[in-house]
Amino acid sequence: MVKPKYNLPGPDQDDQAAARHWLAGLADHYGEAEHRRLAQACERMIQCRGGHRLETGETEARHLLSTADILFGLRMDADTLCAALLNGCLGRDDVITEALLSDEFGDGLARMVVDLGRIGQLANVDRVVAEKDQQQHEENLRRLLLGIAEDVRVVLVVLAERVHLMRAAKNLPVPRRQELAQDTQRVYAPLANRLGIWQIKWELEDLALRYLHPEDYKRIAKLLKERRGERQEYIARVIDTLKAELERAGVKASVTGRPKHIYSIWKKMQRKGVDIEQIFDLRAVRILVDDIPSCYLALGIVHGLWRHLPSEFDDYIATPKGNMYQSLHTAVIGPEEKPLEVQIRTHDMHQHAEYGVAAHWAYKESKGHDAEFQRRVTWMRNWLELKNEGDQGGDFVERFKAEFEPVHVYVLTPQAKVIELPRGATPLDFAYAIHSEIGNHCRGARVDGRIVPLTHQLTSGETVEILTQKNATPSRDWLSPHHHYMVTAKARNRVRQWLKQQDFERYLGEGRALLDKELERLGIGAKPQLDRLAPRWNLRGADDLFAAIGRGDVSAAQVARVADEGRHEAADSEPALPRRLTRPPTREQHDGKPRVIVDGVEDLMTQMATCCKPVPYDRLVGFVTRGRGVTVHRRGCRNVRNLPEADRDRLIDVTWADQPNQTRYPVDLLVIAAERTGLLRDVSSIFADARVNVTRLQSQTDPADDVATMQFTVEVADSDELEQVLTRLRQLPDVIEVDRRR
Repeated sequence: MVKPKYNLPGPDQDDQAAARHWLAGLADHYGEAEHRRLAQACERMIQCRGGHRLETGETEARHLLSTADILFGLRMDADTLCAALLNGCLGRDDVITEALLSDEFGDGLARMVVDLGRIGQLANVDRVVAEKDQQQHEENLRRLLLGIAEDVRVVLVVLAERVHLMRAAKNLPVPRRQELAQDTQRVYAPLANRLGIWQIKWELEDLALRYLHPEDYKRIAKLLKERRGERQEYIARVIDTLKAELERAGVKASVTGRPKHIYSIWKKMQRKGVDIEQIFDLRAVRILVDDIPSCYLALGIVHGLWRHLPSEFDDYIATPKGNMYQSLHTAVIGPEEKPLEVQIRTHDMHQHAEYGVAAHWAYKESKGHDAEFQRRVTWMRNWLELKNEGDQGGDFVERFKAEFEPVHVYVLTPQAKVIELPRGATPLDFAYAIHSEIGNHCRGARVDGRIVPLTHQLTSGETVEILTQKNATPSRDWLSPHHHYMVTAKARNRVRQWLKQQDFERYLGEGRALLDKELERLGIGAKPQLDRLAPRWNLRGADDLFAAIGRGDVSAAQVARVADEGRHEAADSEPALPRRLTRPPTREQHDGKPRVIVDGVEDLMTQMATCCKPVPYDRLVGFVTRGRGVTVHRRGCRNVRNLPEADRDRLIDVTWADQPNQTRYPVDLLVIAAERTGLLRDVSSIFADARVNVTRLQSQTDPADDVATMQFTVEVADSDELEQVLTRLRQLPDVIEVDRRR
């Protein structure tokens, strides 16, 4: 590794002298106004951070000057260097405030310093990545760093500061060096990779390897037998040769190259289980051309110049990789008999490889494809590309502000675990993301140590602490979209489930009281064995049966009658009850229509109401129409309940007569459930298993709530069969409500 050089004087000079020396070296690279801003930033930096020393032994001012110098080497604009110099000044005293920085340097730079301060407050990174699900936490931490930064330049400052810290870590004790190296390898180097800042990525990876595996690092460095600078000179000579030959052949091409860094060599040796002699891409060049024919013409020129290794040739143009990556890869024995890798592709292929789904970080690091996050990273890389081409207008970042706006926020638990939530998420969303019980018992929240309302919208980098209380419970108001208590479907579904369970407890008590009253009315003194009766209605036990009675899904009279019949049958040692209720003997009907008895009289003209669709053996009521006989409704029908007082005299008693065996009746059902894959399949399987025919289906999903509403018309034989279907639907996962339409 090349020894880093800084535009700074020796350690015998104080901070002010070091700042003057550094500023003098920038005179030819920035305008007069920019130079004044940099000098003013240095003054403010020394004012708030002068005299303080870091664990590495250097002063904070030296550390910041070194960070700014690395950014200068990347040819960053003056505002980025000023932000690096002012990093950490906010909060040190009451003199330097965000308002002061806005007045002296502008709102944009002040915002960058604020974001850097928020990132600097993040601690316990090593604790985060040490957990069992460390890969996801590392990924979330990288996204957190990108999420906090409203300006991509903030991330560059963070990476440059990490580079200098790793360079200076050689003076730290071995355990501390290794802690820094692990964080660098897991979080910061992959971040530099995604942004395409190769020189920072390579140096961070090499320094991390040097501290974590010093013997391997020294061995590979020795095996290379040449310094990095010499390898770079070798690549430069190869590029000159290729450019001349391609131009001679009339091929318009761009040729770039790089020597493989030590960490990349070590990684490849580990992955392939080979020694360094079998690594053929220690030195590599890339040729970019305009079209596919030029790719193969360039390949012929390369093979004409040097002897190629057939076993190391891959044609990913003719046969692209699964992520549609396209390129020609070949290895040759180049000048001085040294192995050389050559990649050849078109500019479009290169764009796809660098910014599309074929980008290295997208398929080597990410565990799941996140198009939105990839779009933001692509925007950052495009900004850096344009910056390198000289487009650094003052309003550049603002022009892309809307494009850069993140769709997720990344917040931390008090234990420094990173949690990803959608933008607009609240402390309640956070609580339910941690655990349902924490959400159910939430009574308040602290964000960065201060109490906030439960409707507070979280921002990336905040530390959230949920305040719980044993007797605290969810409120139905939490589900109101107008109150903005939560935005995630998970949180809303957990609240609905809790409320549903509370309704279950209420129905349980009501059902028990109703059944006790009915048993007392019938003079049944012995308590029935409801656990044995519950499966008759496809219920799991007595509590479910009580709740079904309380909801009105099963009548107390029906359960009492079955219990009494079972008691007599058990006493007579007769066979067990059949699955269905005992019915009177069936008499066939020629017309196949349901038979009812109106006020004790059969054979009156009747018709079944289409609003509530009665089925045997619902409780019935008749409505005497003018000229069309009696319309038969269920007693609970909404239209009957809402009849005007003047029409109530036209209601008469109706009961069921004997029914034909094969008659089936239409019923409208409503199913509301949390949207998920396979939901409709699971609901349909219940109808299929019960041999219930579905004649109509209407389904829609509310994207705001991720809740599916499904309406069915099904055909059933009687209320017993209907109840079994309703019960099984209620037992499906994520089902919120099942009801028969009134």
